[in-house]
Amino acid sequence: MSQVQVQELLEPHPSVPAPLRPLREAPPRESLFAPVGRPAPTVPGRRILVVDGEAGDGLVTQLRRHGHDSVGVRRGSAALQAYETADLVLLDLELPDLDGLEVCRLIRSVSRVPLIIVTGRQSEIDCVLGLQAGADDYVTKPYGIRELMARIEAVLRRAQWTPPAVPAREIRRGRLRIDANSREVTVDGVSVPLTRKEFDLLCLLAQHPDTVIPRKQLLQQVWGDSWSRRTVDTHVSSVRGKLGDSGWIVTVRGVGFKLGSC
Repeated sequence: MSQVQVQELLEPHPSVPAPLRPLREAPPRESLFAPVGRPAPTVPGRRILVVDGEAGDGLVTQLRRHGHDSVGVRRGSAALQAYETADLVLLDLELPDLDGLEVCRLIRSVSRVPLIIVTGRQSEIDCVLGLQAGADDYVTKPYGIRELMARIEAVLRRAQWTPPAVPAREIRRGRLRIDANSREVTVDGVSVPLTRKEFDLLCLLAQHPDTVIPRKQLLQQVWGDSWSRRTVDTHVSSVRGKLGDSGWIVTVRGVGFKLGSC
């Protein structure tokens, strides 16, 4: 065979199609779609205290994934120390040291913090007792996380909304007289000049006589969200001095303040 014939054999024949080029590998299906983000909660992230004697860690993690600042404790005694810094409490009734209903009663006696009981007790009487103890809602295990998140948001929305207060036109407490319309305060008929925040603080205490108002509630209702922890103590001290007797505002250690009588 000549060299020319060999060369002809090596060259591709015009009637034979060239090998097909491999197609570009298709991108993974996931890359064809923009990642779908988790829907933001309708209520901004809040500090949630989880009180669970057994398996609270998983719930704490789930709450964090939904944008909340959550922290867990396992004992009722720890809950009674930690609830003051929480925006909402999730409370199990089965605790190693205290009964959950008693913990609920103790918290509710001094605080209006939103509280949801999350428990395995499913009977109607347990639910009734929980609500009577002061819980804002009652969720039984097992539960769906979506349902729990919806209940949390609903309770927080209710806690945020308050009807406009209609203070009494005049509040009297012994020698103390507070005129809510003119924003005037007198003791034994002598005018007591107060600043706007001092008046609001005193009027709030006077509208709830013989009731201990937690420090956090005073701060939220009088100063809103801009405050430091020492703000209320400074104003209480100033009001006491202007009223002429420290007994007009009584300190309840570890809880808050209430209006006294002199």
